[in-house]
Amino acid sequence: MSNGSFMSLARGLALAAGLLGISNIQPTSAQAASSFDLSEVRLTESRWMDNQDRTTAYLLFIDPDRLLYNFRANHGLDTQGAQPNGGWDAPDFPFRTHAQGHFLTAWAHCYAVLKNDECADRATYFAAELAKCQANNEAVGFSAGYLSGFPESEIQKVEDRTLNNGNVPYYAIHKTMAGLLDVWRHIGDETARDVLLEMATWVDTRTGRLSEAQMQEMLQTEYGGMNDILAQIYQETDDERWLTAAARFDHARVLDPLAEGRDELNGLHANTQAQKLVGVIHQYQASGSQRYLDIAQNAWDAIVDAHSYAIGGNSQAEHFHEPNAIAEYLDEDTCETCNTYNMLKLTRELWANDPSTARYFDYYERALLNHLLGVQHPGSEHGHITYFTSLNPGGHRGVGPAWGGGTYSTDYDSFWCCQATSLETNTKLMDSIYWHEGDEVLYVNLYIPSQLTWTAKDVTITQNTSMPETDTAIISVEGSGAFTLRLRIPEWTTTDASIVINDEGNSSVTAEPGTYASIEREWQSGDKVTVTLPMTLRTIPANDDPNVAALAYGPAVLSANYGDGSLAGLPQIDVDSVSRVGDSGLDFEATADGQSVQLEAFYNSHDYNYNVYWRLS
Repeated sequence: MSNGSFMSLARGLALAAGLLGISNIQPTSAQAASSFDLSEVRLTESRWMDNQDRTTAYLLFIDPDRLLYNFRANHGLDTQGAQPNGGWDAPDFPFRTHAQGHFLTAWAHCYAVLKNDECADRATYFAAELAKCQANNEAVGFSAGYLSGFPESEIQKVEDRTLNNGNVPYYAIHKTMAGLLDVWRHIGDETARDVLLEMATWVDTRTGRLSEAQMQEMLQTEYGGMNDILAQIYQETDDERWLTAAARFDHARVLDPLAEGRDELNGLHANTQAQKLVGVIHQYQASGSQRYLDIAQNAWDAIVDAHSYAIGGNSQAEHFHEPNAIAEYLDEDTCETCNTYNMLKLTRELWANDPSTARYFDYYERALLNHLLGVQHPGSEHGHITYFTSLNPGGHRGVGPAWGGGTYSTDYDSFWCCQATSLETNTKLMDSIYWHEGDEVLYVNLYIPSQLTWTAKDVTITQNTSMPETDTAIISVEGSGAFTLRLRIPEWTTTDASIVINDEGNSSVTAEPGTYASIEREWQSGDKVTVTLPMTLRTIPANDDPNVAALAYGPAVLSANYGDGSLAGLPQIDVDSVSRVGDSGLDFEATADGQSVQLEAFYNSHDYNYNVYWRLS
């Protein structure tokens, strides 16, 4: 960067600092750890890969012209005979076209991971058609750069605080912008880039004319991750105007208490805040502001420690409650899928800043395995999902919002927020397994069957495992070179955890639960590391009632199969009666309320009434 560019950047950062009430912001240094490009990691045969394949089938099935219907109609173009969608993408739904950005991202992921040309073609076709919509703005009376499935007058209403139809316009616009960014990043499509930057210019112009007071009032309406997308555009372009625009979306009412370490989340819509927090950590990366990092860390601590259920999800009826209120809110509308999707985004970025801390990926694993993997129905050809994950006694997966219709999502009549974010989740399941620090350190953070092609080192890492059904992962090396292998030793394992190199015990490798084990070595082709993480039955008590708890075996939360039976309240389980059926797998049996019950991994609990939390005898 030239001195002139740096001075210009500094002026932009100083303006952003003024909006935040902070000073002396400097651009942050690179993160301590970096993720691999999606093209370098692939899943191998497993339940994880099955989820990916079902989602990919849906991405190749959906009609792009139906997804374009509202954009074309709103911008005065021919809808080309396409049929409109139902659910949250119906022509009369307030924030229609919110889901399309997630389709763009998922198609881009599909191309990056699988090199599927049809996914790339769909993404670039969609971006080109959006460019046509944007180009017709003058004809329909919209400002240059505007792009959405609803008229620009909705933005005026949210600015004037007269919006009363349930729309969250900036939420939907953020999704489109985020999808275009991913098409640009993963496919290299310049049309997507141009449409995105035109949209960003429109956002900057529109918000730049508002006073700070007007802006703060407007932020009372959910706005997705507008701070996030603008900060990421800055990271791609080094144009300080985008970082300045991002800071306008800093919602003081929510962020100020978090900056001071105060948990004032009670009563707030959970996913609204989660998206802001993902933006905050990217704003930290872009600006180096300690305030942003404090907000992100304090929020993560509060949500994970005081607002999360055993499966890693949070919220009830989409809202936070008072800290530690868990047993009090075991209802059918707990754990909205979107919240966990965003919490995992926040978690991975916080860990990358401090990769010595294993607790970030202890949480990541808990939420990914027990919540997000299981929201997809394994019998759905197109990988359809459930909006909430019910935790009430005798609960049932597939409970959707009353206004969304149905239980599991559908091909064309749902388009819930959670259906849309799950498209992304199930096309990037591999994105956080492996990380690196330059070409000197390789991290294994998740034990998922996969293969890493470490291009910079000309090394291939293959991980074979059936965790959590068994307790062992074998990591094989092809290629040679010196690097340190760091393996997460989860908090849930025992002090008997072990690491064996090439079938020979190595007493110098410490495998302490809740830390990273390090192996510094000149690696050769054929080297093999066997990681054994013994699993035991454990309870996860509710924060507000130690006599109410979920059961887990290793990382996997267990649930009981109650068939079509109902429960009037939490059953009382005899923990001493819980026993494993056979020597492997996650099938257990126990006695609850004096009756025999069968338990299995909660992520497999579909098509029957289940129970997750118990009263302890």
